[in-house]
Parts: sequence; C-alpha cells; structure tokens
Amino acid sequence: MKRSSFITWDQLKVGLMILAALGVLGVAIYKLGQAANLFSKRYELIAFLPDAAGLRAGGTVFVAGQFAGSIKSIEFLPIDNDTTRNLRVRMAVDQALQVQVRRNSKAKVRTLGLLGDKVIDISIGTPQYPSLKDGDTIAVAPSLDYEAVLAQAAGAVNDMVALTHDMKTLTGGIVRGEGTIGQLMTNRALYDQFVGTIGRANSMMARFENPNGSFAKILDDPTLYNRFVSVVTSADSLVVALNDKNGTIGKLLRDDTLYTHIVNMAVAGDSLMKALSSGKGIAARLLNDPTLYDQLNKLTTDLNAILDDVRKDPHKYLKGVVCVLNCK
Repeated sequence: MKRSSFITWDQLKVGLMILAALGVLGVAIYKLGQAANLFSKRYELIAFLPDAAGLRAGGTVFVAGQFAGSIKSIEFLPIDNDTTRNLRVRMAVDQALQVQVRRNSKAKVRTLGLLGDKVIDISIGTPQYPSLKDGDTIAVAPSLDYEAVLAQAAGAVNDMVALTHDMKTLTGGIVRGEGTIGQLMTNRALYDQFVGTIGRANSMMARFENPNGSFAKILDDPTLYNRFVSVVTSADSLVVALNDKNGTIGKLLRDDTLYTHIVNMAVAGDSLMKALSSGKGIAARLLNDPTLYDQLNKLTTDLNAILDDVRKDPHKYLKGVVCVLNCK
C-alpha cells in the first residue's frame, strides 16, 4: 500500500511538542549556565595549602560570599621542608570580578553551614594594591579547624556530664539530710531551733526599738548628736587657736626665734665643753690638773687648821691688834 506524502495533524502535534520541549530545555540550560557562570570568561588563580581540608576538584569558589568560580584541580607538590605548601589548588574565577581580587586579598577555606561542603572564599582587596592576573598566586588566610572545635565541644560536654553527676550527688545528699543544708531541710528540731532564734532576734529588735531604751535614745535622741557636734566645734576652735600665728603655740610652730636660741645655747655649751676639755684656763685646770687640786686641797686644810687655832686661843692672834688700838 502506498504511504501518503501528507503530514497528518497528529504527526504535526508531536513534532511541535518535541520542538517546544527542546526549546524549553535550551532556555533552561542557558539560564542554569548564567546562574553558574558557565558561559562567562574566567582566569586562573593559584593557592598553596597545607591540606585540602575536604576540598575537591569542581568545588565552589566565592568572592566576598558570592559565587565566582570553581576549583579546577588539586595537585600534590614534591615533598620538602615547607609543610605549608603541600598542595597546589588551581581556581577558575570569573574575569568580571578580577578588579575585586587584589594583592592583599586572602583565600580562606570555609564550610557552607556547620556540616556543609568545603569551599574557598576570597576577600575583596583595596585600591592601593594591583589586581591579580591570570596565573598569579593568592595568599591563604588560616581557617577555623572544626575538628579542634568539636574536640573542645566534646570536652565541654564531658565537663557538663561530670557537673550534672556532681549536682545529682549533691541534691541526693540534701534529700537524705546530709550536711547543714540537708539538716535544715529534713531535721524538724533544727528547723524549730532556727525559728526560735529568729523569734529571739525579733524580740531583741523590738527592745532596740523601744523609745525608752538606751539604743532607741542613741538612734532617736538628738542630744548625743548635738554634744558630738559641740565637741567637734570645740576641737575646731582649738585647732584654729593653735594655728593662730599670734598665740604661743602658733609662734612655737612658726617663729624660729626659739629654735635659734636653742641652737645658740647648744653651740655655746659645745664651746664650753671644748674649753673645759682643752686643759686651758682655771676651770679646765681644776678639772684636769691634779697638782692644782692638791694645792687647793692643802690650802683649804691649812686654813681650817688656822681657824681652829684662832677659835682655841683668839688672844694669841689679836694681842697686837688690841695693843695698837689701846695705844692710840
């Protein structure tokens, strides 16, 4: 049977649906490419890392938190003493953002969320530094070690568990009546004693508040306060009098005349002591020369002997004097 050369309506509808699907698919691919910058021109940047920290080829590269490219490759470098450059990471970055990435920009490995994928985030540079070119190396900033954070968190959890166990032990002891707090909570006699102590304290406070008591008068009677003010006033007057430059004490405090006289007396006394110690003069010889002392002692003894003899026989010494007087 000879086939008809005309296209049926059903065939036309199928063809139109296929064309529409292909058109939708093409638009979707184009939009996805625009969203992922698949059709944009890119340039290459290189970063050196001590370890990949979960990065993978094809991973995402951000500039200031915005999608900017992807990781092209992660390569091992030859072993050397520089452990900070174990891996070379090649990144393809959108060339439209080249003006944002400069010499002082830093690449940092971070995580999308707490447990998300590892990505590289590049900070924006400042105008005084030139832009990085294709093939340039970008500096790497230290990143947060989540394993160390988790280890610290695990230690904190252990401490919390231990604290909870201690609190449980403590509360159990209180419930069982152990210790002072436990006794206060469970011992009725101790509670009654405490209530009695509070009652006696209230009674004592009531006695203090009695208007006829000594403490109440101290608190309420202004007489003691007035006397205290009077004492302070008298003390202030005394201080003023002491500070008066015309008074005796004021002169003693301010006038140096007495001080000068005392100094002069001390100097004169010192000169006198030096003169007495030098051995010159009568007083010094009296103090230091034993011969003069012996002579004076002998003279005194002789005079005492003469006076005793005069007392015994005064006519012996007054005979000539009496004769002279009578002869005249």
